[in-house]
Amino acid sequence: MNHHEEHGMPDPEKIKEILNIVSDKVPGLLKELAGVLYGPDQAKKFGIAVATFYKELKDAGMTDEQAFELTRQYMSTLNIGGMFSKFASQNHGPTE
Repeated sequence: MNHHEEHGMPDPEKIKEILNIVSDKVPGLLKELAGVLYGPDQAKKFGIAVATFYKELKDAGMTDEQAFELTRQYMSTLNIGGMFSKFASQNHGPTE
C-alpha cells in the first residue's frame, strides 16, 4: 500500500489513467447524446409538439400573447439541453 492509499486517496497514476480513459470516451458520448436529443427526427417531433400545443391554446380561446408565453414556457420544459445547462450553471456556484 502506498502513501496515498493509506490516507484514502487513490494513487495519482490511477487517477491519471482514469482521466485519460474518460477524456477519450466523453467526446464520443456527448456527440451521440446530441444526436439523440437534437437529431432531425427529434427536431421534427419537437416542432410538431410545440405547434400542436400553441394551436390547442389558441383553439381554447387564448390571445396570441397568452398562447405565445405559455408555448415559450412549454418549449423550455422540452429543451433537455437547456435543462442540463441550467442545472450545471446552478451547481457551479462558489464552493466552500
